[in-house]
Amino acid sequence: MVNKYKAVAVTTRYWRQGEDYLKQVVRAIENKVEDGDFVTISEKAISTALGNIIDESVVQPSRFARFLAKYWMRFVWPYILGPLCHLRKRTIKRLRAYPIEEGSAHKQVALEHGGFLQALLQGSEGAIDGSNLPYSYVSLPLKNAQQIAKKIQKQIKSKLGKKVTVVIVDTDKTYSLKGFHFTPRPKPLKGIHSFGGFLAYVAGRFLKLEKRATPLAVAGSQITTEGAIEIAKIANRSRGSGAGRTVWDMAKTFRVTLTGVTWEMLDEMKHQPIVIIRPKRE
Repeated sequence: MVNKYKAVAVTTRYWRQGEDYLKQVVRAIENKVEDGDFVTISEKAISTALGNIIDESVVQPSRFARFLAKYWMRFVWPYILGPLCHLRKRTIKRLRAYPIEEGSAHKQVALEHGGFLQALLQGSEGAIDGSNLPYSYVSLPLKNAQQIAKKIQKQIKSKLGKKVTVVIVDTDKTYSLKGFHFTPRPKPLKGIHSFGGFLAYVAGRFLKLEKRATPLAVAGSQITTEGAIEIAKIANRSRGSGAGRTVWDMAKTFRVTLTGVTWEMLDEMKHQPIVIIRPKRE
């Protein structure tokens, strides 16, 4: 299915809090988009622009959150669950040195915004993500992704006169088994089942099921769940990872501590929150 599409990643400046993302989307795709295109947009970029982020440096972790950071993440994940889930050696090594103070605050946010089963994940708990954000900030998942997708689609039609399909996507994985799609993250596209958090992740990884990026909302046309997942997959591959796929990668990119990345550093990076995907003409 990938060969049926042409994908073009669109570079923009880094979107900070308060950014008019509607204006930025229209400006970025003007003279690039055509009728019938899929315009895919990163959930993280929209969440950041909306200020849907939390500064974990001011969070007071509970005893249970500290337990998760000190024992669950440093021992259970690297020595038991990591091998079971076929995690890379580099990831397992990082988990053994999981930061207790910063990690405790992160687990507290996960408990409060995702719940128990989400907090047991080794990363992206409840779709909470710190990559491509500075200091101790993390982004929260969108609660109204479908409404936002419709708003963007209408804005593109109004300002550019183009009929497109807008898809909001996240890098968190959806696992597929014979047409049954599930994900550990909350609020995916209808047709993708969200349950179990940590349990869904372990099942998908242990069974080595097909894993692809997760679509959260589609506006502008009717598309099957499978089709939306494929579009999300293409967008994820084309977009790149900005400053890094994880906070560890990001810190390595800038040669700073896990919380040492600044807004200015991120401004210097190449950001491609939008990917235009066009069906190839026969």
